[in-house]
Amino acid sequence: MIVGGDLLCGQRIVENRLTTALGISRPPLREALRVLEREGLVQAQPRRGVIVTPLTLHDIYEIVTLRGEYERMAVRLGVPCTDPERLHRCRTELAGMADAAGDDDRATYLDRSFRFHVSLVGLAGHRRLEDGYRSLQLQLMLAMARNRRAREPTEDLRGDLARHQQLLDVVEHGDPQEVLAELAAHGDRTFLDDIEAEVDGHTDVALRWLAQQRGRQEEQ
Repeated sequence: MIVGGDLLCGQRIVENRLTTALGISRPPLREALRVLEREGLVQAQPRRGVIVTPLTLHDIYEIVTLRGEYERMAVRLGVPCTDPERLHRCRTELAGMADAAGDDDRATYLDRSFRFHVSLVGLAGHRRLEDGYRSLQLQLMLAMARNRRAREPTEDLRGDLARHQQLLDVVEHGDPQEVLAELAAHGDRTFLDDIEAEVDGHTDVALRWLAQQRGRQEEQ
């Protein structure tokens, strides 16, 4: 009973903070938290309330490989882009990133960076592909946040913006192989350096994949 009471109290504290910050009522918030918990993205813990589920190395392996497949498929289907509106969407999201970088607003920058990558996937004009990519939002943003922290000693937000501008320039050039090569060298996997010392879940398949990633980085 004590644990249950602690858990309920922790949940109420979290709910109070989120309803205030997001400007929504408790019912939709509770439903959203239930959905996230079913998907394994958050955990309800005694005395701590609801926390984001820590990523394991195997989680990161699945997230990064799935993201890569989504983006490569989008490039194969959507580059060269023949729909000006799809390219305009990419430029709009990049402009949002530039505004956030100018304000040194890291939280907004991360959100706009995710939206920029969604717009790249949107080049394919494939609704289910984009929906699948969007369904990974929280997990992808956790990985992207880790990567931003890993790159901060040598790259500020404007440097990050320049990498994304380069990616869009290549997309607009219209050569899918050139875009795939740019994605491979995009710098979104810097956070994998020493990652096994930071997280648990060292499955054999994840460790083999990590070794392959490091081999490719050395070749570049």
